[in-house]
Amino acid sequence: MPDSPPSVARVPSERTFHGDTVTDEYAWLADKDNPDTIAYLEAENAFTERSTTHLAGLRETVFGEIKARTQETDLTVPVRKGEWWYYTRTEEGKQYGIHCRVPARPGETDPPAEGQAGEQVLLDGNELAAGQEFFQLGAFDVSPDGNWLAFSTDFSGDERFTLKVKDLRSGEVLADEVTDTGYGSAWSLDASALFYITVDDAWRPYRVWRHTVGRPAAEDVKVFEEPDERFFVGVELTRSQKFILIDAHSKITSEVRAIPADAPASEPILIAPHRQGVEYSVEHHGHRFLILHNLGAEDFALSYTSADAPGDWVDLIPEQAGIRLESVDSFQRHVVISLRKDGLTGLRVIADGSTEAYDMEFPEPLHSVGLTSSPEYDTSTVRISYTSMITPESVYDVDLITRQMTLRKQQPVLGGYDPAGYEQFREWAIADDGTKVPISIVALKGTPRDGSAPVLLYGYGSYEYSIDPYFSIARLSLLDRGVVYAIAHIRGGGEMGRRWYEDGKMLAKKNTFTDFVACADALVKKSWTSADRLVARGGSAGGLLMGAVANLAPEAFAGIVAQVPFVDPLTTILDPSLPLTVTEWEEWGNPLESADVYAYMKSYSPYENVRPVRYPRILAMSGLNDTRVLYTEPTKWVARLRAVAPEGSYLLKTEMGAGHGGPSGRYDAWKEEAFMTAWTLDVLGRS
Repeated sequence: MPDSPPSVARVPSERTFHGDTVTDEYAWLADKDNPDTIAYLEAENAFTERSTTHLAGLRETVFGEIKARTQETDLTVPVRKGEWWYYTRTEEGKQYGIHCRVPARPGETDPPAEGQAGEQVLLDGNELAAGQEFFQLGAFDVSPDGNWLAFSTDFSGDERFTLKVKDLRSGEVLADEVTDTGYGSAWSLDASALFYITVDDAWRPYRVWRHTVGRPAAEDVKVFEEPDERFFVGVELTRSQKFILIDAHSKITSEVRAIPADAPASEPILIAPHRQGVEYSVEHHGHRFLILHNLGAEDFALSYTSADAPGDWVDLIPEQAGIRLESVDSFQRHVVISLRKDGLTGLRVIADGSTEAYDMEFPEPLHSVGLTSSPEYDTSTVRISYTSMITPESVYDVDLITRQMTLRKQQPVLGGYDPAGYEQFREWAIADDGTKVPISIVALKGTPRDGSAPVLLYGYGSYEYSIDPYFSIARLSLLDRGVVYAIAHIRGGGEMGRRWYEDGKMLAKKNTFTDFVACADALVKKSWTSADRLVARGGSAGGLLMGAVANLAPEAFAGIVAQVPFVDPLTTILDPSLPLTVTEWEEWGNPLESADVYAYMKSYSPYENVRPVRYPRILAMSGLNDTRVLYTEPTKWVARLRAVAPEGSYLLKTEMGAGHGGPSGRYDAWKEEAFMTAWTLDVLGRS
């Protein structure tokens, strides 16, 4: 290190739960309004910058590679909705997308060619973001008649949005404005009413409101409120445009209500009352509501009930061993089911009135596929997105009757990218309890299998969220320097079905961490790499994973990148006043009520278990305005690491104007990725 890290004051603060008293010397850093906190974060940023000065050239090189491989002036494949084709385009040198539409010609079924006359700019993110350090859209919702746009903006990264309405005929943004809204909105069929969500003090979406366009927000009507602090609320208009759905869901329980879209002032109709542990989602399909649920079906089944008088559920597709049904999308004559089998995603199609189904077929043994923007209900063509570790994202239109797939666009990769120069593999690790854990791998063709190759191993493993094989332009800067990229599909995620998730949460959470270490060990045993050539990376709950494995097996890694890491989980989950805490009890357990949960969480909490050993090099990334994982967590963690294990190398980089997702502009995001890539290459000796 070129100099010493900044010093931080130690101010003992005690907490006592279940007879256990803990002294936290860095709790004071939670006060964001304290100028000493901001000064310390800025000093850490300055130290990180000085400590990585030798990588400045490499950072610029990697940034240049990402930029050179990206088609900066580009547009998405236009999507037909009503009388318009909608798309987003980007322009070279501009940070944000520009949302546009062009009129559809009579009988037009194929997306129009680029440059078709009549383009209307709906929103230009660059204009909205002018003069702002951060910018993101929350809602972007065009009314069914195409005349109105509801949109919401966040200029700090704290995910507190201001909702506005734009008249797309005149271009006028109305005086209608609602602050502190959450994600999601829904229009009534005639666009006279707009439904939106507000949040409580803990930033939980809990109320649905009905707004009359052109009227003051003070006149808005509260439609629904969820008092149970475990539940989040969402709102959407069905693809059929027949119903507005209000969804209240905790981590393990859900409840859905419906409002006829042509009668927005109607009282919400309850589809089925919530039952603890029963999750269900609803899709409208003709005379029925399709119900995807886990009632007596761990990997979910598909049923239906009457749309006119919701009641008993009638089985349509029973649970099938080894196949996790993840979502259902209905069209006038077809139903498309997104599923997961053998650790890979798939799509199943059922024609209306038929019990026969077929699965779409894809060429690569490792891939990811999913239904993407398909807003039209009366259609037999849907749009899907397909990718693999070596195949750039590819957009297809699929005829559900003939099964013909038409490639509309593949993500451009400039500079002569040739997928034949790379290989992807599936390996398996054996966990401590004998469970086989899949690993997806991509590398340059001909990479030696003698233990000499450097490896970056990525992991997440929470909330049943799956990290499926995918292509990344930024990753090429690692691969082309001989670095192997691997994804550990560990328990706590959803890659292998619902049981995979259940076996990596609550009092089984440690399986997530031991699985990841088993994957690292397998890569060494199978001669992909060696421990001194292995860097681990994860973010958010995957950052908890990074902190946990650093304590569990510090000798297994040369370096660790922890992005917005959830490394002080016990402190957070003990405080129900913090955003998201109460809802998280069904994921981690409630340490306030249970001494067993308290003891278990304390036994794996990265912050609680820092010990005087030699840790791998650690880079922690944070966002000052993050409401999901507070900046305090990585800040305290790095301070304790330095105090308890001072021989290690620990860097903390805090984005002072961003939140959970990091910088919002695409060029700024590339620079952050280049920073982490350069640091990783330095650890791996490839700088």
